[in-house]
Amino acid sequence: MLKFYQLPNCSTCRKAAQFLQEHGVSFEPIHIVELTPTAAEFRKLIEDTGVEVDQLFNRQGTKFRELGLKDKLEALPLDEKLNLLASDGMLVKRPLATNGKQITLGFMEEQYRQIWL
Repeated sequence: MLKFYQLPNCSTCRKAAQFLQEHGVSFEPIHIVELTPTAAEFRKLIEDTGVEVDQLFNRQGTKFRELGLKDKLEALPLDEKLNLLASDGMLVKRPLATNGKQITLGFMEEQYRQIWL
């Protein structure tokens, strides 16, 4: 089952969810702020999908800017990055969709077609 981490009021998340529904893809919607993955879950996601940890960050988000991560992120050790992601779902790029082996971040229709259909 596809895990679909989202913010229900996020327009990009809604577009992605609608795309999956229209194409008959079963997914489990998960509120990214209420049920943020743990640092261990993010570590496993990185190991299983090969995604770079820095790609998981929502660089356009207010929280990212408030924490001044633009200038600091590259220098942080992996464990600190994982703890940051786990500390606040608003730091995570969304929607985050994964089946445990593959991952998509954000919504690009062509990417969804290639990976989830």
